[in-house]
Amino acid sequence: METSVLHIKNMVCDRCISTVKRELEKLQWDVVDIKLGQATVKGHPTEKDLTKIEQVLHENGFNLVTDREKQIINDIKATIVRLIHHSEEPLEEIVLSKYLTDTLNHDYKYISSMFSSHEGLTIEKYYILQRIERVKELLSYGEMTLSEIAWKTGFSSVHHLSAQFKKLTGMTPSAYKKIGKFDRKTLDNIREG
Repeated sequence: METSVLHIKNMVCDRCISTVKRELEKLQWDVVDIKLGQATVKGHPTEKDLTKIEQVLHENGFNLVTDREKQIINDIKATIVRLIHHSEEPLEEIVLSKYLTDTLNHDYKYISSMFSSHEGLTIEKYYILQRIERVKELLSYGEMTLSEIAWKTGFSSVHHLSAQFKKLTGMTPSAYKKIGKFDRKTLDNIREG
């Protein structure tokens, strides 16, 4: 039997994957594969099916993406989230443009231009913003030193991490940790400013 890929916005964690899988199965869809940003189901949903799927996803905080460019942007975001929050690969060794090109099978210049025009920021800026959110998360746990956090999030040094963190949040990582008021953004709402 043939399969269809559903592109789903706002899937940012393993719990999201479980929720989407459960909800699709409740609607009687056989989920063949599921990962951040997409679910592969057996068969081809009709317009009526897609309306039901969209409704159930929306009730759970997700959105079905049907526009091709929006699907690609969603894939870019999901790939970056997966890389930063779920990869064991050292981030400083990864060349983002090559990684995205290889993972998404699209020319980087093409996806970069599309992302910037739709999102109002570059892929690189989005990548840095996601890394800073990961730094905030790790700081809130209080289990790692700044050196360990810098390494884990792909910054070349504590100084580089601190400079980027202060530039984007207005305070140093140490000050952020000291105040203990962790104002983290949800991963699907990362924006500049």
